[in-house]
Amino acid sequence: MTNLINHIRSKNKKILFTPGPSSLSYENLLGLAPGFGRGDRDYLKVENRVMNKLKKMSKKKYIARMQGSGSFAIEVMIANFLNGNVLILNSGYYSERLINISKHYKRVNKNIKKIKIIDWKNYDKINKKYDWILFCYTETSKAIKLPIKEIYNISRKFKSKLMVDATASFGLEKYHEYANVFSYSSCKGLFGLTGACFISYDKAPENKISSFNIDINTHLNKKMTGPYHAIYSLDLILKNYSDFKHSVIVNKKKFMEISKKYLSVKSKFQPMLCTQIDKKIVPKNKNVVLYKPRSEIKGSIICHLGEVHLKKSSKARILKNIKF
Repeated sequence: MTNLINHIRSKNKKILFTPGPSSLSYENLLGLAPGFGRGDRDYLKVENRVMNKLKKMSKKKYIARMQGSGSFAIEVMIANFLNGNVLILNSGYYSERLINISKHYKRVNKNIKKIKIIDWKNYDKINKKYDWILFCYTETSKAIKLPIKEIYNISRKFKSKLMVDATASFGLEKYHEYANVFSYSSCKGLFGLTGACFISYDKAPENKISSFNIDINTHLNKKMTGPYHAIYSLDLILKNYSDFKHSVIVNKKKFMEISKKYLSVKSKFQPMLCTQIDKKIVPKNKNVVLYKPRSEIKGSIICHLGEVHLKKSSKARILKNIKF
């Protein structure tokens, strides 16, 4: 056991200011075991425990687990659920991913009839019904959090459904239950290892899908290898999830304090995962890994998952490794 603890400490000498995966936790590795999706009672017990925890967190009736990235879950979600007239809120690189995938399936399966794209800042100007409104809850490339509660109230007014990319928000933010369907991954706000992704929803999708990989039923019926080790890595994390989340809260709060004169985003739109400032951050040593956003910004984005392994003992000391 001592060797494992020392191993974790040595690996966490790499100082991450990136959006996921988080720092390596003792619990990530302690939970690992050989596993198989059929007939393996030990694995199935763990998977059931993890899935029930995620259902409780999501406040949704159903959940699909898949092996793959958050992007894969988004594609499965769009292909299986999105149809009719669609409005997409453009907030940056990750919303552009939603746009490109949606346009592809509009061409391929014809379930999507029309796509309209507006700047996310104009969400309060929505004045008509769409079958679906699609957006990123947390847009990592610009470190902004969209106002899901306000968007939900607008969607209710016009009887539209909400589809949300929750890759960078699930676990860290409230109100995911306002979405009719949302997708997320194991390695961002859930603090697990990479490799698992999920879709949470209340009502089964209507679209018919010919692709074996993209059909959500393939994954629900476990017709291919599942994310066994990523599921194992989540088990002990989710058991005491609030302890790990505490580290993110501490680091977010501290960074907001020391960078307050450089903040780019109003408090209303501040996500828990990351913070953008109008100032370039530079590392103080070679072990620091800074986030390089895929969108062009004039300052820097710092993410707050680098001390997750410290749980409630986190004091945001990681911030001593960067300077403005």
